[in-house]
Amino acid sequence: MNRLVTIFVAGFIALMLLSSTIFVVDQRRFAIVFALGQVKEVISQPGLHFKLPPPFQNVIYLDKRILTLDTPDADRFITAEKKNILVDAFMKWRIEDPRLYYVSFGGDENRARDRMSQIIKAALNDEITKRTVREVISGERAAVMAAVQAKVVAEAKEIGVGIVDVRLKRVDYIEQINNSVYERMRAERVRVANELRSTGAAESEQIRADADRQRTVIIAEAFRDAEKVKGDGDAKASAIYADAFGKNPEFARYYRSLEAYRASFKDRSDVLVVDPSSEFFKYLKQPASSGR
Repeated sequence: MNRLVTIFVAGFIALMLLSSTIFVVDQRRFAIVFALGQVKEVISQPGLHFKLPPPFQNVIYLDKRILTLDTPDADRFITAEKKNILVDAFMKWRIEDPRLYYVSFGGDENRARDRMSQIIKAALNDEITKRTVREVISGERAAVMAAVQAKVVAEAKEIGVGIVDVRLKRVDYIEQINNSVYERMRAERVRVANELRSTGAAESEQIRADADRQRTVIIAEAFRDAEKVKGDGDAKASAIYADAFGKNPEFARYYRSLEAYRASFKDRSDVLVVDPSSEFFKYLKQPASSGR
């Protein structure tokens, strides 16, 4: 019985020793093998690996994936105009040199994040202090990000970190000057609107004046043409009358008397006080005389 217990204990110890010499590297992680506190090997390939049992060799794991550094609060920076702005940025990074990364931070990701945050803040401060608010927001935003990323990449490489991307999420004024900025923007929009209104009113007056001038010219030309046609018609009528009346003067006098009668008696209510024996009624009293 004692022999069986001894065998069981020996087998259990052997199994424990064997399990302590085997470790698995996941495809999402690096493995660093230490020998008596010194880095012996960095394993990046996934699979089953072997080592000496503790305390001769130990293993720690580091994340191989792309990590995100995104602080919840925006940081304050001063531009070349001495204006305070709030900048909210984020960064994508990964461990490229596990050995150097471990030496720099002892494998502590929180320490690494703090250091990366300091690096990106310093790079942003260097670039923003050289530029105005307009340049940071729109004019040279791409140049700012390119310069920031170049500085961050260079410093991160010294601690075993590779930078995938650096971006600005938001650039804004601090609360104390937001109202003055909005008022300036509003005043500028009002000025542009008033300028457009005045320009439109001037163009409207010009179009209206041009239309009135064209109307006056058209009416004057139409009146001129009408008077010309009317004059030509009157001239032709006068020529016809003159020719007809010249051939028969008595008929001309008779025609004129009829025109006078038509003009005098065109309304039944008209009253005309004239001597019946006057020359005016000559052709009414003696119609036969017009034929002699």
